[in-house]
Amino acid sequence: MYKSAQRDTQSGFLQTVKGADATATLKGSRPRSAARVKVDLPPPAAVGAGTLASEDTFYKRHGKRTIDVLGSVVGLLLFVPFLPFVALAIKLTTPGPILYRSIRLGKGGRPFVFYKFRSMVDGAHESRNFIQHLNEAEGPVFKIANDPRVTRVGRFLRRTSIDELPQLLNVLRGDMSLVGPRPPIPEEVEKYEPWQKRRLDVKPGITCLWQISGRSKLGFNEWMRLDIQYIQHQSFLLDQKILLRTLPAVISRDGAY
Repeated sequence: MYKSAQRDTQSGFLQTVKGADATATLKGSRPRSAARVKVDLPPPAAVGAGTLASEDTFYKRHGKRTIDVLGSVVGLLLFVPFLPFVALAIKLTTPGPILYRSIRLGKGGRPFVFYKFRSMVDGAHESRNFIQHLNEAEGPVFKIANDPRVTRVGRFLRRTSIDELPQLLNVLRGDMSLVGPRPPIPEEVEKYEPWQKRRLDVKPGITCLWQISGRSKLGFNEWMRLDIQYIQHQSFLLDQKILLRTLPAVISRDGAY
C-alpha cells in the first residue's frame, strides 16, 4: 500500500487538498459537541515500521530549514512592534505569566519547550482533570468550544491565532518548522494508535493541512490522516500552498477556538 501511495503525483495530491478544504462547510453551529467535518481521505498508507516520509530531496535536506529561518526572522521583525501591547493586555487582565510554556514532542518524540501567549487562567493545565467531562473532541485530545479557563483577552488571541506567534521562536531554534503537524503533548501520544505516531516522523509545525481544512471541526482521525498525507507528499510547492492559505483561514476563524 505504501509504495502505491508514493506513486501519487504531487499535482493530484494538491487537488486532494482542495477537496478536503472544500468539505469544511459547517460553520456557525456550536452545540454541546462542535460540528465535525468529514474529510474524504484514504486510510493511512503505512501503519507499520519504517518511515512515512517520501524520498529525500534537496528541499527537505536544506531548503525547508532555510525557509524556516528566514520566515521566522521576518515574522518576528514584523510583529515585534505589536508584541508589547499583547503582553500588556495579558498582564493587566489576569494574574500569571505572559507566556505559556509546555512540554511538547517533536521529531522522533524528542521533547522540547513550546511557547504560546497565555490565553487561559494561570494553572489551567492542572485543572484539566476537573473539567474532563466537558471535552468535545474525539480521541485523546482535549478541546472545548467555550472553555471556561480561557480569559477574555485569551479568547481574542485564540480566534486570531495571535497566541501562536511565540512559536516563531521555536522555529528559529529548530524545534519546529513553519509547516508541519501540530506538536502534541506527551499524554496524548501515549494514547495514539501505532499509525498515528507516524506524525512524529517529521518536525512539528505552526500550520499544516489541519489548519486550512477546518481545524477543530475535523474529527481526530481526519486530523491525523491529513498529517500523514502531508508527510507523504511534503514539498516546496505544498508548503507554500499551505502557508498562502493559512492567513485566509486565520481571518475566517473557521474552526478556531
